[in-house]
Amino acid sequence: MVRSIILRGFDKMSAEMIDEHMVRKGVKFIREALPTSIVKQEDGRLLVTYTGAGGVVGTEVFDTVLSAIGRYADVEGLNLPAAGVVVGKDGKLTCVNEQTNVPNIFAIGDVISKAPELTPVAIKAGRLLAARLFAGSTALMDYKMVPTTVFTPLEYGCVGLSEEEAIEKYGEDRVESFLSGFMPLEWKLTDHRASDTAYAKLVCDKEADLRVVGLHFVGPNAGEVVQGYAVAMKMGATYRHFQDTVGIHPTAAEKLVQMESEKGC
Repeated sequence: MVRSIILRGFDKMSAEMIDEHMVRKGVKFIREALPTSIVKQEDGRLLVTYTGAGGVVGTEVFDTVLSAIGRYADVEGLNLPAAGVVVGKDGKLTCVNEQTNVPNIFAIGDVISKAPELTPVAIKAGRLLAARLFAGSTALMDYKMVPTTVFTPLEYGCVGLSEEEAIEKYGEDRVESFLSGFMPLEWKLTDHRASDTAYAKLVCDKEADLRVVGLHFVGPNAGEVVQGYAVAMKMGATYRHFQDTVGIHPTAAEKLVQMESEKGC
């Protein structure tokens, strides 16, 4: 059951590929819907009532329901306003380098507004903050170049900006994207993957020597692939740096260093 679109905030083209793949493999999406109640029936099955597009109410019975309810910043019980800490309308804290508006009060993790809600992000930010407070360090947390992976049946890994975010930030004329659809060798050996396609994309800033500001990979072992490329991107890698790198054959990851034409395939 999808409220609006899957993988909101991620690269649109990459998300659409995952959507199409899951539908092709037999996943049924109930779109533009939200559950309103889940009631156990006499036979143990679950009757789900939901509102759909235009307020239409629907029902369906399922053997099992997994409810992904999300999460929110649980700061209300801390009585932060009494300490002078400003809590935003989203229930989170606006921080600069983990520091709230009160100089001696800091925050890390999911309670920070506009920070990625990822456990490794909170761990890294906490370690860097502790080093600055107690060990004389000046190293700051980078919330922009954070690699992450969505472990959907067709894995999706990314780091940096989506194409839509890059266009919003720099303007369409300044963004150049290189992409390629391909069939990984390991998929060619089995008939059940014959209809699947992997996909790689580099989003580049034309005014910074085609610096790669976004990398997106949809395919096998996406997390392993993106983790390595994330280091290069934090170091300011450009499209030419990717092109000058020798690929490891035969791997899916080599496709990212072989894309020769803009929006090619």
